[in-house]
Amino acid sequence: MLAVCIQSIFVLYFRKLTKAGIFLAVNQTERKLRLAFAVCVLIFAGIIYVWTILNKPFAENFGWDEAQLGWNYTLTIMFFCLGCFASGRLTNLTTPRFRFIAAAVLLSAGFFLTSRLEPGDAVWKLYLAYGIMSGTGIGLVYMTIIGLTNAWFPDKPGLSSGIMLMGFGLTTLVIGGIADKFISASEDGWRMVYTVLAAVLGAIFIAASVIVKPPPEGTVFPEAKSKKKLAAHEIINFSPKEMLRRPSFYLLFAQITLIAAVGSAAIAFARPILQTEFFIESPAGIIGAVSICNGLGRLTLGALFDRLTVRRTQLFISSVALSAPAAILAGIAFNSLPVGVIGLMLCYFSYGFAPTMGAIFSQRFYGPKNFAQNFSILNLILVPAPFVAPLAGALYNSSGTFFTPFAILSCFAIAGAVISLFIKKA
Repeated sequence: MLAVCIQSIFVLYFRKLTKAGIFLAVNQTERKLRLAFAVCVLIFAGIIYVWTILNKPFAENFGWDEAQLGWNYTLTIMFFCLGCFASGRLTNLTTPRFRFIAAAVLLSAGFFLTSRLEPGDAVWKLYLAYGIMSGTGIGLVYMTIIGLTNAWFPDKPGLSSGIMLMGFGLTTLVIGGIADKFISASEDGWRMVYTVLAAVLGAIFIAASVIVKPPPEGTVFPEAKSKKKLAAHEIINFSPKEMLRRPSFYLLFAQITLIAAVGSAAIAFARPILQTEFFIESPAGIIGAVSICNGLGRLTLGALFDRLTVRRTQLFISSVALSAPAAILAGIAFNSLPVGVIGLMLCYFSYGFAPTMGAIFSQRFYGPKNFAQNFSILNLILVPAPFVAPLAGALYNSSGTFFTPFAILSCFAIAGAVISLFIKKA
């Protein structure tokens, strides 16, 4: 009922319709409110990044080691990407409302089933409930809301993508601290956390199914202020099949995968890194503060892309991505908590680049017409990337330190920087 009332306000107070063939300018207040609502939805949808806190009861009471828990994070990200891909492919076959409702059902059921797990249960039950069901639901929401909301900002695609994805990256800060307190409050506190999240997330996604809409056909938007704005005749809209024949797609896919792999490992093991390498007993506060960088990375890159050339943007991306694992290595080698925390901050910051790169390069290189489908394909970079998390966990189990896995991740960052030098729009 509340969602219906909010949607009615949008329609009656803000929406401007066309009359007698005259196209009216977009209502600036309406599109800002729609962007704000999308950010709120994505803050809750970013619950997948709170895994390093939400996995605490399983690490302590279920006997599952870091490699097994790393696999759950991997599956969650994989099925998040597959949910995004399914959403893109279903764009012309289903309504956004259907995809939002399907997401609500999958995510709520996944979190509720996770809350019912008992010590001694097989780990595959966690993988099915949390990793597969919840990950797929989040992917459906993510792609649907970004595609529909970005349609309101053709003049500022980088900034709007960055702002929305910032919300997706701030979940640990907004929800993580609260969840950690309730999890630590009692032996079964974690069950209440998962049950409440199941109800709240489901309700928010149902509300989104009513509120989130594309702009009315014929709406006139402001001209882009960027000096590098393309003329209408210069914009080429590639279909997914045409995009897959472009060399730029595979180079972008490889670069973003390597960047995401480094950040994915850091996010999955932020807690054990702080506990085992720097002897922080309760790292939730540090993790919450560090997680801000995930959102800031998304916002910063989106804003820069609207102002800088592709080459200068790529130089900025590579500089940060190279310094992130190097700082963690230095922190471990010199037993320096400040340096280690800076390294985690840079890893979260650079990880924020990955989804933003997918969104803005999809639109800039391959056109706005097929954005949802093309972005859903490029977003599949997160399928191979999280496989690094269980690999890092296995290397830690064998070596007893996170220095070895992050030495390998430094090589990933170097490879990504080299690939970026060959990426061109053609």
